[in-house]
Amino acid sequence: FCYGRLTHIYTMPHTNTPGEQQKLIIFDTTLRDGEQSPGVSLNNDEKVAIATQLSKLGVDVLEAGFPIASIGDFEAVNRIAKEVGPLMEGRERIGKPMVICGLARATTGDIKRCAEALEPAPYKRIHTFLATSDIHLQHKLKIDREECVKRAVAAVTLAKSLCDEVEFSPEDAGRSDQDFLCEVLGKVIEAGAGTLNIPDTVGYNMPEEYGSLIKYLIANTPGAEKVIWSTHCHNDLGLATANTLAGIQGGARQVEVTINGIGERAGNTAMEEVVMSIHTHPNYFPVYHTINTTLISRTSQMVSALSGMIVQPNKAIVGRNAFLHESGIHQDGVLKNKSTYEIITPETVGVTDIALVLGKHSGRNAFRERCKELGHGNISDEALQKAFVDFKALCDKQKTVNDADILAIL
Repeated sequence: FCYGRLTHIYTMPHTNTPGEQQKLIIFDTTLRDGEQSPGVSLNNDEKVAIATQLSKLGVDVLEAGFPIASIGDFEAVNRIAKEVGPLMEGRERIGKPMVICGLARATTGDIKRCAEALEPAPYKRIHTFLATSDIHLQHKLKIDREECVKRAVAAVTLAKSLCDEVEFSPEDAGRSDQDFLCEVLGKVIEAGAGTLNIPDTVGYNMPEEYGSLIKYLIANTPGAEKVIWSTHCHNDLGLATANTLAGIQGGARQVEVTINGIGERAGNTAMEEVVMSIHTHPNYFPVYHTINTTLISRTSQMVSALSGMIVQPNKAIVGRNAFLHESGIHQDGVLKNKSTYEIITPETVGVTDIALVLGKHSGRNAFRERCKELGHGNISDEALQKAFVDFKALCDKQKTVNDADILAIL
């Protein structure tokens, strides 16, 4: 089983001990932020199916939805809490079921509705949020900083009275004043928040900037050592994964992610990218994960099929082309030793149907291998050369050349 740091492909095994590395909490918000992708709407059966798969995958915390949003959302969160919350299949190494989480604005109605939806889950968490940037305070909420602190503390206090685990997010933290953030976060720690999530809500930050923000907040927030710090990055500038990894280096021990990176606007941090970055560089990061990486491809395909969000072919880790090679130089190298051009084996993420893609950039060795696969392993060098020339000529005339074309040439 390719669990976290237990299996590592193509690099020297790491020498860190569990005492030197800390567990990275994988918080999946595919069913909440992911479903907010334009055009995506999942029914309750589909949500339960995805939640069940995420439990098997090894997700630590599942944000199942936004219970106040609609009756359907409430029912979905409640069903997941009841049916998926207790599941242990595939979680033997983790030793406990997923924490089921619901999102709530910093209002009494939201928080009480969230607690009601989560009630059946063995492990549950209320995640409440309030904007802290001056842009949001002035133009959206129309309140001052003092009122912001008051509302945040009241929300966390109420949530804590209804649920043992409470997470707080200062919305638009990436554009908030850092010292004001320290003030707000210090107060919500006192009120009972156990996880502080720092959202780059609009995908504005640069990686060094975001990592430094996490580090600054940990160093300057009263009570920082009592809580888990978390990342939540959006991909508006294509930096969600880079920012999340920078946040880990800055001290975050939870990451909020989605399968295939789906989410608002340009999407969220892709779980598979963060997990496989840590998996491929186990000595570089101060954390380890407990995701069963062999289920990544299957989970990606399920989310894509049910959400209708097609995964771009060149998407890292889960795209159709992620492990395909067409260049003749690359194909020749992979045929001799896969580590020449593959830093992860396809099997590590559950991909088993990989083949070399033959096209106009392919080389003679790859063509010979395909001939063998098609039952022409005894072809002479002279005949192979002629067939290869004809194959190249055909590639220049049409976009794709399939096995039937190659057999016709042979």
